[in-house]
Amino acid sequence: QVQLVESGGGLVQAGGSLRLSCAASGRTFSSYALGWFRQAPGKEREFVTAVTWSGGTTYYAGSVKGRFTISRDNAKNTVYLQMSSLKPADTAVYYCAAKVLRVGWSPFSEYDYWGQGTQGTVAA
Repeated sequence: QVQLVESGGGLVQAGGSLRLSCAASGRTFSSYALGWFRQAPGKEREFVTAVTWSGGTTYYAGSVKGRFTISRDNAKNTVYLQMSSLKPADTAVYYCAAKVLRVGWSPFSEYDYWGQGTQGTVAA
C-alpha cells in the first residue's frame, strides 16, 4: 500500500520560505508522478506542482511558477516542495499525492494516493 507522509509545514512571514517534504513508501515509484496540491479555507483543492519520478519532468501552476520548486531524492523516496517569496494567499493545507503514469495521463488531476496534509501559514 502506498503511503505518503508530509512534513515541514509551519508559520512564516510574507516574503519568507518554507520547505515541505513528502516521504513515499510502499511501491517502486519509477512509473509514478508525485504532486503537491493545496486547499485554502473555503476553497477547493488545487494543483500546485508535480514531477515524474523517473524522468524528473516538472509541472507548475501559474500562480506558483518562479516561486516554488519541486524536487525529488530517489534514494530517499522523498519529494520536496521549496516555497519562496511566500504570500498570505499561499496559506493552505498542502497535500502530497501520487499517481501511476498511464497513457494520456495528466499531472493536474486524478491522483491515486494522498497524504494527510500539512499546514502552511503565511502571515502578512
